[in-house]
Amino acid sequence: MSKRLVDHGADGLVLFNRFYQPDLDIERLEVTPRLILSNPNELRLPLRWVAILYGRLATDFAITTGIHSAQDVLKGLMAGAKVTMMASELLQNGMKRINEILETLVGWMAEHEYESVTQMIGSMSQQHCAEPAAFERANYMKVLDSYILTT
Repeated sequence: MSKRLVDHGADGLVLFNRFYQPDLDIERLEVTPRLILSNPNELRLPLRWVAILYGRLATDFAITTGIHSAQDVLKGLMAGAKVTMMASELLQNGMKRINEILETLVGWMAEHEYESVTQMIGSMSQQHCAEPAAFERANYMKVLDSYILTT
């Protein structure tokens, strides 16, 4: 689907937009809106797909769910996103978080000798990581084994 969108002129893809689905109020017997904000655990799905698609499609990527910290922003950029969005974090903790996250990003980049964000984008995508199979379903047993070993 991503390839078809790019082939038809999409300059960028957003992975993944949250679906705001209604809830059912069983006492009032009506459909009601219910906003549930993202949490950091939701980052892994868009992270995986951006990392897989980066370099395979001539388009830019954005991640819109699960971004709550500087580390999440770094992961998104390294996977291959040019943009990470953090609406839930800002709604929960206010606009002051932007400066806090930016300071952490700048410090991390200096500590790890990154000269620019551009240098970072895609650096841990499937095409550039040491173990590309880590993004594939074949890695499933390894993930399960790691859980068993650490518990």
